Amino acid sequence: MQWGLVRSIIILPGTALVFIPAIILVISNNSKCPPKLVSPTEIWFWLALLAGGIGLTLSSWCVALFINAGEGTPAPWDPPKKLVIRGPYRHVRNPMITGALLMLAAEAMLFRSWPIATWMMIFFVGNAVYFPLSEEKGLEKRFGHDYRVYKAHVPRWIPRLRPWKPGGDDN
Repeated sequence: MQWGLVRSIIILPGTALVFIPAIILVISNNSKCPPKLVSPTEIWFWLALLAGGIGLTLSSWCVALFINAGEGTPAPWDPPKKLVIRGPYRHVRNPMITGALLMLAAEAMLFRSWPIATWMMIFFVGNAVYFPLSEEKGLEKRFGHDYRVYKAHVPRWIPRLRPWKPGGDDN
């Protein structure tokens, strides 16, 4: 595994999914909303495992696509050199963030933590503002017409049911 990828995993999802939630758990431990680990006998435990497993799988798949098909990483300092329109990217433009949101939801359920659920919403709102104002403009500059066509056919957050195929009919 290359150092750039390891660094991007530690810095980007590591901060959002591990470091900030850990700080939230420590700070909220002596608050009116202390975390409480759910038991495997509770449905929340299994829902958390399901959400976390789907989120981790989805995010890992996206990282693999960025490396193999895009010839880059998810990190802004080593972005994909090729536009990735495969796998989940044929359904939605930001599946990696969807995976991260599912993992944060899993943490909130697993620890019964409203503060982590609040962090999940802040994370989503931050990305919902960042993507159209910055990231998408950068992608349009890098990939031009191909990205504009992709953007016109694939939604930002709510997945389309039928996968979009570049150059194909879009019903």
